[in-house]
Amino acid sequence: MVTRKIGTGRRTAPQRIYQLQVLLADIEPAIWRRLWVPDTLTLAKLDRVIQAAMGWNNSHLHDFRIEGRRFGIRNDEWGLDGNLLEDKRFQLGDVLGDEVQEFEYIYDFGDDWRHLVKIEQVLQPQEDVNTWPMCLAGANACPPEDVGGTPGYMDFLHAMRDTAHEEHGAMWLWWGGPFDPNGFDLNAANLAIRKLR
Repeated sequence: MVTRKIGTGRRTAPQRIYQLQVLLADIEPAIWRRLWVPDTLTLAKLDRVIQAAMGWNNSHLHDFRIEGRRFGIRNDEWGLDGNLLEDKRFQLGDVLGDEVQEFEYIYDFGDDWRHLVKIEQVLQPQEDVNTWPMCLAGANACPPEDVGGTPGYMDFLHAMRDTAHEEHGAMWLWWGGPFDPNGFDLNAANLAIRKLR
């Protein structure tokens, strides 16, 4: 597949709408979101949409892993970027086209939250219906930031559920009260996405 960087000939009207399922890997019950995103969205903007829909607060680095290539935010001063391509320079349609069926989105290289992104459908754009990013459905709450990845999240849930757990009070205080792992609010997810526009 040919991947073009965004240039002066940037498309403004979407040619296709991707229906994506974003699944947080290695956690049961599944934490997932279903999104509609236009092919004109840059990967950098897709990062923000995923952040808003999932409930992350965009306080860590990320990258996309698509067809053997990595896209993210380059900072050559760190000397770690190697073959990382700048996500703000690539539109989703140019990277995914019609061939790519799934890819990975990694958030927070310390906690290493791995999101499996599956293209469920490619839809025709309908101007007043689906030409902007939105969340259609989802299940379960996003883990707290800086909880320590999947193992830390499992420990956090165990401590929060068990009032006799030696870490219960510390976790309750750290989080600031009760935590509902089943909580997902579609309206709140879409409000967060709308604030990006």
